[in-house]
Amino acid sequence: MDERVVLNVGGVRHETYQATLKKIPATRLSRLTPSLANFDPLLNEYFFDRHPAVFAQVLNYYRTGKLHYPTDVCGPLFEEELQYWGLDASDTEPCCWMQLLHAKDTQETLAVLDRMDVDREDDPQLREQDTMKKFGWEEDFFQGKRTKWMYYKPRIWALFDEPYSSKFAKIIAGISVCFIFVSIFSFCLKTHQSFRIPVIIASNVTYRGVTVPMVERQATEPLLVFGQIELLCNIWFTFELIVRFLFCPSKSRFFKSPLNIIDLVATLSFYADAMFVRLIEDEPKDVVEFLSMIRIFRLFKLTQHHQGLQILIHTFRASAKELILLVFFLILGIVIFAALVYYAEKMEVNPNNQFQSIPLGLWWAICTMTTVGYGDMTPHTSFGRLVGSLCAVMGVLTIALPVPVIVSNFAMFYSHNQARDKLPKRRRRVLPVEQIRLQARRHAAVLEPTNSSGGTRRNAMPILIDRQNSDEDAKKGDKTEAEEKSSSGSSSRPQFETVVNLSNHESNIISTSLVP
Repeated sequence: MDERVVLNVGGVRHETYQATLKKIPATRLSRLTPSLANFDPLLNEYFFDRHPAVFAQVLNYYRTGKLHYPTDVCGPLFEEELQYWGLDASDTEPCCWMQLLHAKDTQETLAVLDRMDVDREDDPQLREQDTMKKFGWEEDFFQGKRTKWMYYKPRIWALFDEPYSSKFAKIIAGISVCFIFVSIFSFCLKTHQSFRIPVIIASNVTYRGVTVPMVERQATEPLLVFGQIELLCNIWFTFELIVRFLFCPSKSRFFKSPLNIIDLVATLSFYADAMFVRLIEDEPKDVVEFLSMIRIFRLFKLTQHHQGLQILIHTFRASAKELILLVFFLILGIVIFAALVYYAEKMEVNPNNQFQSIPLGLWWAICTMTTVGYGDMTPHTSFGRLVGSLCAVMGVLTIALPVPVIVSNFAMFYSHNQARDKLPKRRRRVLPVEQIRLQARRHAAVLEPTNSSGGTRRNAMPILIDRQNSDEDAKKGDKTEAEEKSSSGSSSRPQFETVVNLSNHESNIISTSLVP
């Protein structure tokens, strides 16, 4: 246990005792033996191609029993390195927990933005694969069984459900937004007295034996043009809803979407209103007005066309705990101060007492705590004014405390969204080292038989780019290893040169020269 162990991590050498590495059992460093593949008997050291800065904190954890978060390392990288060494991020010291939690919040924010970003994949082939997977046609797509329905259905659905997927989708989204605004604008204008006509009912009234005609104005109704505008808008909404339902990837998920439910209820309310007017002579006006009021909820559909509104909704979701806490404190303060002001106003002679019950005090308390202050109810006694002052101060403190958390969540979502818009979508792809090693063994096994016959031996190590070829290489892995073992008789290793042609995604040529 007193024997020293040399660890080379990313080119940085570390020395420690075996007893130090045995302090945390069931980890990668506690199971080091000279029989491992990464042990170099010439240098008498273990080599790990991992991040050296994180390993410094890992080794310090073995020495001191305290795991600290390095400030110059990203959170996901730190967790990935800990997972490689067999450690858990929950072992991090409390002084570093805030930095780690901030990194986790950033990951959750980026995951939400990934779901918002429809056009995140730049490769058309990969985007097509994602679309086929979304519609459940992935197996048929890879087998080449692609029909016209499989070609047109995703494109028509994207036109009406993904506003930023193409230019035509943006045009259709603009038309839909215009109809929404026209419908809401018409719904608001038809309630104004300047755009309504009176409903006059004429009747004959007998007065002292004389029949006298009488004209009575019972109500007003909007102009006919508003009904025509509403009919035209609902024709478009119905057409859009039917198309989106017929071409959606999943019918069950279609009805689970809140926006689709709002659109369906608002559209059906128009036809229900028309049925009440046409079929029932004395239609229930309260029901008709309620059904027409539902259509104003179509404004929520604008969140589908504007990312700023989506960020606002996700901010409220991320701040749900703070909002619940705010509502709880408000309800608690409203009930307490409503009861206090009711009894405070009764303690003194007060002929102008406006607080006749605690429910009336609830209305005054909510207006005071939210700093609205209508002034319709005011305390007139000294104790009542003292309670009112405390209510106003506590209302300001109660509302002000959770608000910074909600603002910080919105700032985080907004800043990350702005950064994603400015980042380039094309990025160089980093291949897994297992693919490169497998391809190198395959080419070495193929060229070994020709070298054993006396020819010049040339070893090639091309880089694998095409993702479809990786599946074929994985299937041939076992076969190539057997060929490699059978053809390992030659020992001459002269200088060789390999030229690698990459795919269209990386249009350059790599020339590699290796010397024995």
